[in-house]
Amino acid sequence: MKVLVADAINEKGIEKLEKEMDVVVDTNITPEDLIKTIKEYDGIIIRSRTKVTKEVIQAADNLKIIARAGVGVDNVDLDAATEKGIMVVNSPESTSITVAEHTMGLMLSLARKLSIADKSVKEGKWEKKKFMGVELRNKTLGVIGMGRIGSQVVSRCKAFEMDTIVYDPYLPEEIASQMGVQLTDLNTVLKKADFITIHVPLTSETKHLISTEEFKTMKDNSFIVNCARGGIIDEEALYHALKNEEIGGCALDVYEEEPPKKDSKLFELDNIVLTPHIAASTKEAQRDAAIIVAEEVIRLSKNESPQNILNMPRTDNYKAYMPFLEICKKLGSFISQTLNGNIDELEIVYGGEVGELKNKEILTRNVLQGAMNPYLSENVTTVNAPIIAKERGISVIEGIRNDGKGYDSIIKVAGKNKNHSFSVEGTNLHDPKILKVNDYWVDVKPEGHMFIAKYKDIPGSIGKIGTLLGENDINIGVMQVGRDLNSGEAIMILTLDQSVPKPVIEDLKKLDNIHNAIGLKL
Repeated sequence: MKVLVADAINEKGIEKLEKEMDVVVDTNITPEDLIKTIKEYDGIIIRSRTKVTKEVIQAADNLKIIARAGVGVDNVDLDAATEKGIMVVNSPESTSITVAEHTMGLMLSLARKLSIADKSVKEGKWEKKKFMGVELRNKTLGVIGMGRIGSQVVSRCKAFEMDTIVYDPYLPEEIASQMGVQLTDLNTVLKKADFITIHVPLTSETKHLISTEEFKTMKDNSFIVNCARGGIIDEEALYHALKNEEIGGCALDVYEEEPPKKDSKLFELDNIVLTPHIAASTKEAQRDAAIIVAEEVIRLSKNESPQNILNMPRTDNYKAYMPFLEICKKLGSFISQTLNGNIDELEIVYGGEVGELKNKEILTRNVLQGAMNPYLSENVTTVNAPIIAKERGISVIEGIRNDGKGYDSIIKVAGKNKNHSFSVEGTNLHDPKILKVNDYWVDVKPEGHMFIAKYKDIPGSIGKIGTLLGENDINIGVMQVGRDLNSGEAIMILTLDQSVPKPVIEDLKKLDNIHNAIGLKL
């Protein structure tokens, strides 16, 4: 097996590879040369510099595996790799410890005012009284997102004798109990925690998850740390909260704009600690990432199954499933967002021709991937989706119906939790289409920023919604309405030019005859 190492990785990984196969290291290879030479290789190892595009993959006649020494694979065309049967792997666990330790370092820096004390001493000052700190012991840690990294932070905070409360809609109570943490809602975490750490992905739902109202809810001596993604904390609101001492302090490793503007108002403050997106940057993490991907390539060379597969290369009958992969992800994401990520049960029913396909596992995996990705910081793939769903206590039920309700094929996904249920049905008509939401027939293309409202089907209801959106400079692109003449209820689905902020969603719910309002992004 011949492998190209196209980006600089730790030498330990290269040493492992060289013991097992022919290795070529060319960390300066150009995109043009990569396209010309990729046919010579069975595997390629990259970091973030090299882009494995569709053009590269089309030229890769012998390529069997693309290995990313790191977590993100934005520089790999996963769809093209899947279509050509090329396996894509990464090393997600390599940075978990590193990011967790950086989080702890930022917490300690806030608690003991280390960064400003260091600056003071270097300026020739001796201001002992100014830097009175607090202990972590007996304080309450609030974790937003209990994934791989959040769990590692909790483990370390237990050594500091901290109590932990967690907000994670996907975490079952029994698993939280096994971890020794208390599962609660976001408002309770903000209200009770002395230290808050964020470990969720940046989505339309988590964009500015922590803003003006959230800072007002927090204790005036509490601290918040973000090593996840920039944009989860509203930096304008953060500045005012710190400036007005509404909270004790904040530490950021990620920012809404990277690098931050040189005139950022956050630089004026003493109660904030800032690092340049280095939470995952340690020698050990880079070493481990290189070793992990090397071992993955070696496993494949020995006809063993790699552990961190991000895609499922096509089967012999893959083309029959391809038209439905995207709509399955969209339906899963639709249900997840309407239930705010809190899913106890998913029922998936395949009707018509799609119901006749022999192995619908790949379709169910895509539904699960779509349902969990918006809310989990760890990367959910078609490979690990069933495992993560099981870990999160999500029950999955599959069913088949003979007819397609007037369509060649139709797929229904219904989600339930303790308090709510929601269903959506769709198909592929050259493009993905949503055909039914709960009991209302619609015809909607599931893409971009969307909004759903259930309301009393009387004159003026639609106008009130449109007026309020217009007053908030939210432009409507497409509108679909489904009606139930027997009940006098209707549902409206809008495609918008931008997302609907949470305060606007709450205002819409308060309108007369409006029963529910939900914003989502597909």
